[in-house]
Amino acid sequence: MITRSPLSLQCSTTAGSWQTQLSGAIRDPRELCRRLGLEKRWWPGAETGHALFEVRVPEAYLARIRPGDPHDPLLRQVLPLDEESHSTPGFVTDPLEEREHTPRRGLIHKYAGRVLLIASPACAINCRYCFRRHFPYDENAPSRAQWADTLDYLRGDASIREAILSGGDPLAANDRQLGWLVEQLEAIPHLKRLRIHTRLPVVIPDRIDGALLDWLGRTRLQKVVVLHINHPNEIDEAVIDACRRLRDAGVTLLNQSVLLAGINDDVDTLTALSERLFEADVLPYYLHVLDPVDGAAHFEIDDDTARTLVDAMRRELPGFLMPTLVREIPGEASKTPI
Repeated sequence: MITRSPLSLQCSTTAGSWQTQLSGAIRDPRELCRRLGLEKRWWPGAETGHALFEVRVPEAYLARIRPGDPHDPLLRQVLPLDEESHSTPGFVTDPLEEREHTPRRGLIHKYAGRVLLIASPACAINCRYCFRRHFPYDENAPSRAQWADTLDYLRGDASIREAILSGGDPLAANDRQLGWLVEQLEAIPHLKRLRIHTRLPVVIPDRIDGALLDWLGRTRLQKVVVLHINHPNEIDEAVIDACRRLRDAGVTLLNQSVLLAGINDDVDTLTALSERLFEADVLPYYLHVLDPVDGAAHFEIDDDTARTLVDAMRRELPGFLMPTLVREIPGEASKTPI
């Protein structure tokens, strides 16, 4: 069931440009707790988790969180906890072994036919389960001049058909930089598709503005935007409007979620998420089990429970609204269905 906070009933977004909203995101754990009326007993854990991976929550996302509820499913995704400091066997800083597949600065090449480009080291929101929370962005954030070597790598491999812009969040970069990068990519004849993995249209819907739609609408490349939405309460009318603007620009919209304890680990929530996504013209794509990243073990759901949830979803939903339950295993040729 979709519920809305009093703030989100008043407004679904925050006044000001997306850049202003991005720079004005909450970055203090005590401020986050105070703004949401959380009891002071949550403050020490929030500060402990923040010291390991800083808080970042935009106002437009904050408006969808229920004040006074420490178990709100949106808050649980962004509130630091003391559990993040606990060491858990099997949970590591590079769970997908991406450093082993970085042949050029800002480029990850793990799968046949496609490469991932770190188009921005920044995110608009810091999700506590992020598998790249320990990623060395300082070593993988190319300047425009440094992109030359990475682009040469793409030009020299005719098997690469798809470029994936990731990060961080690629849409945290400015449109001038993104427009330039996409122009370089579309000049490579064997590239066919541009895929963008982003959470920004969800957490700051105003990011989908005329400047972005201008460079995105001009490219010859087929365009796919993969959103990251874990709970139906994340989808308000502003998010739906942003998705429709992308669709009007010729973008195929998909969603990937992460199965998270205490957030979306029940059939009603997952079913409502698929239905709500379709209302926004977005198709469910992947449902990931948690990547074993250090600091996020408290979100883990075991495989048997995950399969049971997906089986129950299948009884409730048509096939086109069913995400594929997957795990990413280092060294495998693709995501592995569970």
